[in-house]
Amino acid sequence: MMEQDMEQILFTQAQVAGRIREMAREITRDYAGKAPLVVGILRGSFIFMADLVRQVELPLCLDFMSASSYGAGTVSSGKVNIRLDLQEDIAGRDVLLVEDILDTGNTLSKLVAELQARGPASLKLCVLLDKPDRRTKPIQADYVGFTIPDAFVVGCGLDYDQRYRNLPYIGILKPSVYESENP
Repeated sequence: MMEQDMEQILFTQAQVAGRIREMAREITRDYAGKAPLVVGILRGSFIFMADLVRQVELPLCLDFMSASSYGAGTVSSGKVNIRLDLQEDIAGRDVLLVEDILDTGNTLSKLVAELQARGPASLKLCVLLDKPDRRTKPIQADYVGFTIPDAFVVGCGLDYDQRYRNLPYIGILKPSVYESENP
């Protein structure tokens, strides 16, 4: 499915599933005796988060936020917009923030600061992908699926202009796909 648009497949469906299982075990261990609130950042995190929480062996609650600094482009604009806020009060709760990718850190830095100000008992960050070469903000995830090079990736929830989210693997999109559409 759409493999012709990929420059390279970085992680296969089996590799992604295996790493998510390992992360779920780590989270289950680290939150033993607790019932964390898992907060997904829409839209990119929803596939990763669904796969993750089905394997966490703890009672938990779910909520979502929507924030973005990309729009339809391939490079972060640097301006973060919160489009949808939480429904749950996080004061005094253990919160696990789940995002598809930690790239520049702009979006997650803003969200972490916003959530910390609401007084959670704890706040940890879980990302499927970490791209440290592009980091402009001093932020690190507590749980990382894979560290990747500075390339534009899609699949497992990550998109280019709302396409490719449903790919079961993570691939590097051929530049010709987005360069031809953005003259």
